[in-house]
Amino acid sequence: MLIDKTESALLVIDVQDKLLPGVHEHEKLVENCRWLIEAAELMGVPVMASEQYPQGVGPTAPALRELIKEESVVAKTWFSCADSEACMSQLNKLDCPQVVICGMEAHVCVLQTAMKLQQQGKQVYVVTDAISARQPHDTEAAIQRMQAAGVTMVTREMVGFEWVRRSDAPEFREFSKRFLQ
Repeated sequence: MLIDKTESALLVIDVQDKLLPGVHEHEKLVENCRWLIEAAELMGVPVMASEQYPQGVGPTAPALRELIKEESVVAKTWFSCADSEACMSQLNKLDCPQVVICGMEAHVCVLQTAMKLQQQGKQVYVVTDAISARQPHDTEAAIQRMQAAGVTMVTREMVGFEWVRRSDAPEFREFSKRFLQ
């Protein structure tokens, strides 16, 4: 199934400033998450972000936080967003059967969220070039496990092109200028 901009939401999981220095290729992670957030904004796709225990771990990285509406950022203590009432309340308000996931850590919060949302009947797409963990092998194992469980693995460009869908779409010119350089 293709990702449809009218049926999907982007979920940015726990890309928090205090945690980033220990995460493998964290600059690339932030850059790719930002790419997805900006593409979602261009396509009219709602964006939601979670923060794991923000009073202890701090807020979402400023480069991402500045792009996300205040009311779309949800604090949680559960590793899985799907186990957090606050996260699920926000996600359910968006009324999107498809959830595109980016963030960290791949083998903990991303994996648990993806698998639980899938179990709840959502169509889940994890953006493999926009997730990471402290150790690369944890990310690789998480991708393999999620894929084996039926979660769809995608890249950020797959997401962007599926959201835009056509070369004559009104957003395509802007998409190709901003995101394909």
